[in-house]
Amino acid sequence: MNKSFLKKLNLQKKNEGTWTGIKSFKSDKYIESYSPVDGELIGSVGVTSKKDYEKVIKKALGAYEEWRLIPAPRRGEIVRQYGEELRKYKEPLGQLVSYEMGKSLQEGLGEVQEMIDICDFAVGLSRQLYGLTMHSERPGHRMYEQWHPLGIVGIISAFNFPVAVWSWNAMIALVCGDVCVWKASEKVPLCSVACMKIFHKVLKANKVPEGVCSVISGDYKVGEWMTADNRIPLVSATGSTRMGKIVGAAVAQRLGRTLLELGGNNAIIVTPSADLNLVLTGALFGAVGTCGQRCTTTRRLIVHDSIYDEVKNKLIKAYGQLKIGNPLDSKNHVGPLIDGQAVDSYLKAIKAAGEQGGKILVPGGVLKGKEYTSGCYVKPCIIEAANNMPIVQHETFAPILYLLKYSGEVDSAIAIQNDVPQGLSSAIMTTNLREAERFLSCAGSDCGIANVNIGTSGAEIGGAFGGEKETGGGRESGSDSWKAYMRRQTNTINYSTHLPLAQGIKFDL
Repeated sequence: MNKSFLKKLNLQKKNEGTWTGIKSFKSDKYIESYSPVDGELIGSVGVTSKKDYEKVIKKALGAYEEWRLIPAPRRGEIVRQYGEELRKYKEPLGQLVSYEMGKSLQEGLGEVQEMIDICDFAVGLSRQLYGLTMHSERPGHRMYEQWHPLGIVGIISAFNFPVAVWSWNAMIALVCGDVCVWKASEKVPLCSVACMKIFHKVLKANKVPEGVCSVISGDYKVGEWMTADNRIPLVSATGSTRMGKIVGAAVAQRLGRTLLELGGNNAIIVTPSADLNLVLTGALFGAVGTCGQRCTTTRRLIVHDSIYDEVKNKLIKAYGQLKIGNPLDSKNHVGPLIDGQAVDSYLKAIKAAGEQGGKILVPGGVLKGKEYTSGCYVKPCIIEAANNMPIVQHETFAPILYLLKYSGEVDSAIAIQNDVPQGLSSAIMTTNLREAERFLSCAGSDCGIANVNIGTSGAEIGGAFGGEKETGGGRESGSDSWKAYMRRQTNTINYSTHLPLAQGIKFDL
């Protein structure tokens, strides 16, 4: 295939994986990046050594001393310029995301658009880092609170969104006055290098202190350096619940802060009054988009028994029309899984579902043939199941949809939906106002995201993104999520000639 986008992004056969925003460090070891699309080697990225990691952190600490003193609107201007550069590189960067990760080209371009959108959001935010003023109980006193940057923000991102999630964190953190060190997924290392090369032009042109935004590369060991580092007050980590528990424990051990966005086991409830056209669209895209490798992927469809057979039959028919193949071909709906390990997890989950009593409605399997040489293409699968089956309680990062039945009122469906360890995204399909409001009430969905008449996947940058329970409780992107990247300070000013003490205590001075 034509890989001219690599040249446009200035990516070589060998790329340095350690950048301080302005300079890169040569490596002794390299990670090879193979595309799940065709199995070909795209290029290699240098692994960050412990020595180079120390250089990055020292550069970041020095940069923070300067960056935090630059007025927030001027920091926002740097982010605005990066957004403009991303507009120029949207096509080649979107192609790289699609080719290195395996998601469809439309999704790859959409991910870059999310980066552009968060830049725009952050520019506005740079003039809105508001505190509060409060009335003091003491005469001649004024109270207020303000927000200050934390320092270095460590960002650990996952393979499924190789560029967008980093930008959600980094662009907000930068306008807050923080500096960023990004540990990208070793499964998609070229995407991080490309992002840094594009940013490099902006940082250099504006004479930004070296170290304001850095990237480090490598496996989990590089992430361990970050999570154990007292010089990094906040670690934002996106990935599995297993990984999040390790990161959370390590950072908590040193009393640092974490922002965790972890696994999801997302469900759509389908009530008797639901518009089935919306149901099919939402469930189909939610279950097979990104080949089931979104944290917001629809993994469970909870359908009322009165319409269960109708929904099941329509869904099976819709799955029969899916086209699986090269994600850069817009005619295909589903691309590959990220690698062989993901394929093994997918096959084991299907086998486990069968052993636990599940009924296969749409069979899965690995696709063979000339078009599927990478070995990472699989069939989206539907399994009739029960919510208490161990495999249904577990998040499998693959296109497996569990079909569940409920009877009675909507509270029964809500109870099924909430009865999993994860709490990221949820949805209800209904035209009944009472059911919709019940779902959104405190007695309804226990997830961080709850939608009505749209699916579980996808998010707008204006809303805070994240979930509860084993999803980690973190919030990224919009709303007031900027507060996670800053420290709050309460200030009291005495402009009187007296210093009143608590409980009327007085000193004879």
